[in-house]
Amino acid sequence: MTSIFQDRRFIKILTANVFSSIGSGITMFAIPWVFVSKEGGANAFGYVTLITTIALFLAAPLIGNLIDYHSRKKLLLWGQLIGFTMVGFFASIGFLGMEYQTWHLVLLFLTGSFYFSLFYPTMFAMNQEIFDRSLYKSLNGMMEIQGQLSTFIVAGGIASILLETVDLHWILLIDAVTYTIAFLILSTIPYIHSKQTSSKRKSFWGKMHEGYVYLKDQPLLFFFLLSAFIPFITVMVTNYVFPIYIEATLQASGSIYGLQGMLFGFGSLLAGIFIPVFIKKFGNVQIILIGILTFTISMIFISIFPFTLLFLILSILRGFGNASTRVARNTLMMETIPNEKMGRVNSLFETIGLMLRITLIGSFTVVIPTVGTILPVSILSLILVMAVIVAWVSRRYFSNASKAKVKANISDISLQ
Repeated sequence: MTSIFQDRRFIKILTANVFSSIGSGITMFAIPWVFVSKEGGANAFGYVTLITTIALFLAAPLIGNLIDYHSRKKLLLWGQLIGFTMVGFFASIGFLGMEYQTWHLVLLFLTGSFYFSLFYPTMFAMNQEIFDRSLYKSLNGMMEIQGQLSTFIVAGGIASILLETVDLHWILLIDAVTYTIAFLILSTIPYIHSKQTSSKRKSFWGKMHEGYVYLKDQPLLFFFLLSAFIPFITVMVTNYVFPIYIEATLQASGSIYGLQGMLFGFGSLLAGIFIPVFIKKFGNVQIILIGILTFTISMIFISIFPFTLLFLILSILRGFGNASTRVARNTLMMETIPNEKMGRVNSLFETIGLMLRITLIGSFTVVIPTVGTILPVSILSLILVMAVIVAWVSRRYFSNASKAKVKANISDISLQ
């Protein structure tokens, strides 16, 4: 891990990510809580989340193509600029004494969601592009530590204080400042766009189809990676469910909402520290299986025992399981999938994930006002159990691939 810190590009990327993650993280904690705290806000927040997810579903293939065919550095800079413009504008509204309307909150939530959907896959692809393959494990581990430390531990801790003490426009001002700092740091990173990602352009759907074509002849790989995305998909759905779970089922305050985010980040931080070491010892596949199982167990307990203290403790376990799966999955994908196809493969899984999120959030938006949040959490737990089973069965792909590689090497030796 020492060598990665000798690269100044990595230090700048890490620093820029810290600032942008803290600012945007605080805002994305604040907006959902402002929604659910209003009368009838839980239902409204459900529809807003559903509309946002549908919009992201429609944009996912385009985002994948942008990542594959354009400078990743420029995309990151545009993301910071657009983020600053939006939150800066709405911060100024608050400072002018105007009251925030529902459509203001909707636009802020949309902006934040699109920012995350563009920022993380772009940064993932750029890191794969500019850093050596030997650094992938330590790189993903450190990025996970930074992301969780900034987005959840620091942002969640600050949010748990600010949500009860200051007005929204002050939170937006902090976000605008962090976007500015991140933009300035990212602009100084030396970067030359790889020519291999600027190959002959194809139709919009043709490029989307390539991700499917690449994986359709490797169904076990597809199902294993899909299972590895399920904890992340669940986290995105619980971003809608858990604010309501905390406010209505646990009957807790906004400080608990921020605190659970901080503890989730702490669990993720532990994963970022230890998982790269475990990967070297046990391999990506085993760590992904353990991560999905850990996350699943935590969700099952949350559905059965709705107690605030237990929920907070299990937030650590959820964070550890989700982050473990993501670090190992990212490393596995970097080592398995060619860089020029990464955007399209990521886009394929993002699209599938968004379809699942649309279905689940749409259903839960209708169900929660009637039956509460326990049933939705139970349904998510059942989906996770299925993911564990599918991942266990499809792990055979890697043993088969290893055997095929050994046979190929033996054949080459025989021919010589």
